[in-house]
Amino acid sequence: MRTTLAWGALMGLWTGTALAADDAGTVRARSEPAWGYCERVRGTSRAEAALELAPEVFASIGVVNTGDAEGGSDQMPLGVPRLRLTAGLGYDFIGIYRGDKLRLRAEAECRRYQALAALQGAVRQGARLGETAALRARARALAESLPRAETLVAELRDELRDGGATLEELNAVQVRLDHLRALARDTEQAQARIALEPALAEGTDLGALLSAFESADDQVEALSGRLRRARAWRLSVRGGYDKVFDVEQDTPLFGQLTLGYNLGALWQGRANAQAREGRRLETRDAVDGTPRQVRQLLGELRITEQAEHARLGEVSTLVADLQGQLREVERLETRQVRRFRDYLLLELARLQAEQAYLGAHLETLQALLKGVKS
Repeated sequence: MRTTLAWGALMGLWTGTALAADDAGTVRARSEPAWGYCERVRGTSRAEAALELAPEVFASIGVVNTGDAEGGSDQMPLGVPRLRLTAGLGYDFIGIYRGDKLRLRAEAECRRYQALAALQGAVRQGARLGETAALRARARALAESLPRAETLVAELRDELRDGGATLEELNAVQVRLDHLRALARDTEQAQARIALEPALAEGTDLGALLSAFESADDQVEALSGRLRRARAWRLSVRGGYDKVFDVEQDTPLFGQLTLGYNLGALWQGRANAQAREGRRLETRDAVDGTPRQVRQLLGELRITEQAEHARLGEVSTLVADLQGQLREVERLETRQVRRFRDYLLLELARLQAEQAYLGAHLETLQALLKGVKS
């Protein structure tokens, strides 16, 4: 009979403290999407490493033949069977290496999942990615201009009752005001929809985030390869009590140091390299994989950035032109000039809202794309 137990009680406190400690560069995944996953892989690695880092208690009991063969004949028994009890401790020093690599692999898996969660969130947002700041800027611009537009329309209604304005003039201004109101409502709804989705941290560089994911994914496979190679080695020490009953023994103790190497490890190097390269290619080229979808999204965002950069130039020119016209118009006091001023003010409000949106969106897109080659 043989019983093998992990002596976790003896090493539990030290093991738990060592495995719970984080390196200076370790990412603490406390964001909602990643925290549970990171806790799971860390807990799994601690459970596996506990068996690697702790010593082994063993015991066996059985019978052995004792004495020498009589007369040298092969047909003679070796002696009388005697009861033998062996018990002691064993420790494999290679377990220290394996336990450390299990912890490092768990941290790499955590970093990988963090980056993957952020990338998947970006893919789900698609063309809306980076709109949060832009919508906020447009909402601010509209909040500043809408009260004045409402006042202009109210004053024009009063003038219509007094005969100082025509119905056509009032309708023209009301249509422009309605466009501003609709734009404000659309902006508010878009902000509400985006708020339901996982937020990407401001200033995030998608290219750097993708590189971080690929680096962590590669590290997971590299550490897995090291663990596979470590299984080929054994450097263990065993010692304890060894008693053969009814036989005189001066000291019923034993000790043994064992060094073992599995020759199969000679062929592991090339196989591990193949697995690592295969994983890299699989991660990069998988049709439904997140990295491929992110690269497509980056291309689309680059096109959007170029188009909005050109549009911002056009809008900025129109805003400057309208502001110049307003300065000229406000010097005059005729009725027709005041109507034209009202139209200019409402059109300027719309263009300034678009200008604010484009400026903020471009700034966000440039941050997202700063690590991506054109």
